Amino acid sequence: MRGSDFKKGKGLPAIVALATPPGAGALAVVRVSGEGTHQIACEIFRAARPFEQISPRSAVFGKILREDRSVLDEVVLTRYDAPSSYTGEDMVEVSCHGGVLITEAILGLVLRKGARLAEPGEFTLRAFLNGKMDLTQAEAVMDMIHAKTPLALRAAAEQLEGRIGRETLEIRGRILEIAAHLEAWIDFPEEEIDPATGVALAGKIRDSLDVVEKLLSTAGQGKILREGIRLAICGCPNAGKSSLLNRLLGYERAIVSEVPGTTRDTIEEFASLRGVPFRLTDTAGLREGEDAIEKEGIGRAKKAIEAADVVLEVVDASTGERGEILRCERPHLVAWNKGDIVSEERKKTVVAGDGLEVFISCKTGEGIPGLVDALVEAAGARPADGSVSFAAINARHQACLNRARASLLRAIGSLESGEEPALVSIELREAVEAVGEVAGEIDGEEILGKIFASFCVGK
Repeated sequence: MRGSDFKKGKGLPAIVALATPPGAGALAVVRVSGEGTHQIACEIFRAARPFEQISPRSAVFGKILREDRSVLDEVVLTRYDAPSSYTGEDMVEVSCHGGVLITEAILGLVLRKGARLAEPGEFTLRAFLNGKMDLTQAEAVMDMIHAKTPLALRAAAEQLEGRIGRETLEIRGRILEIAAHLEAWIDFPEEEIDPATGVALAGKIRDSLDVVEKLLSTAGQGKILREGIRLAICGCPNAGKSSLLNRLLGYERAIVSEVPGTTRDTIEEFASLRGVPFRLTDTAGLREGEDAIEKEGIGRAKKAIEAADVVLEVVDASTGERGEILRCERPHLVAWNKGDIVSEERKKTVVAGDGLEVFISCKTGEGIPGLVDALVEAAGARPADGSVSFAAINARHQACLNRARASLLRAIGSLESGEEPALVSIELREAVEAVGEVAGEIDGEEILGKIFASFCVGK
């Protein structure tokens, strides 16, 4: 973000951006926000009544005029007055005809009137700076935009409502109250904390620690919802790996052939399985490569297996041949393919090895639903009780809460060992600061710049 614009409160200069994807379409939306926005609208927009007479939150049909007063486009303009807007500033949104030349012309017109182009995430940053949302809600905006499954969308929606922010601010308030109680003794050094009071304070700190650890326990769920589970599909040539990829995706993505070694490189695709995001990687058949290209593909397959969260080995049940699979600490499932042509007696004798094993048929679809259930369970995408936590923290939240956890543990240790109240108070203050950072109780342009840099322009 521009250093001169980084400050709390109103008065930031007007910014403009296209709020819809660039290119041809039925409609496009140009968003303008900041000081001078309404003056710009007065100069470029004409309707049946003057802009000054348009009621806030009203959409009005009119025309955008060039500097020579010729008509640029017929549009619908929506007026927002501070603080009742997305950013908390004066704002307008212009719905125009979708087209590259039209939107560029409107953007250029607004820029010539004194606005500047918005940077990535700047509208949402201003909403945060103006107290329209806390930092967890701002992050949820992009989580909603990038959500790839219904579960991820639901988690982002709950975060946008402020659930994580409320919980962390409540914890912060509890710890702050304990710190204030403790500092009463610091003001009167001749007074010592009696054992009963010390035990009570330690208990209150432990209660706050329990809540912090409960939120930390959702970090894995949050990572799954936001990034997906990396699943490596591996095995011998012609075992049916590419066929299984196509089955899981629901369409023909990989080339399927009876010729061994058809897959030379890894193929990565996204799939929603039982509402859980999976990043599927189809790999080359594991064997001694016959040429340099195949050997490179096998090398990449091994790297994909090493990087995977879950390894799915596909085996041809009619032969039982298994390649050398890299053993790792991650869940390892075995899918015995071609179960439709294997007798029940053969099935009883062919299954061997460790890990969860399932008979499937990529040709008929037999066993695929059971395999999907096994994949979701092996990945730990759902708690054992089948519930799903939607207060799923992200990596930044996790780092802040880990700092708070460490400070609270040190505070308990200091209190129980009878150290000076001032030392305990320092740890509690550090915990308060760390928890506060989750919801945005921070003062640093660099930190906010990193958070909002991943946003799209116009949001």
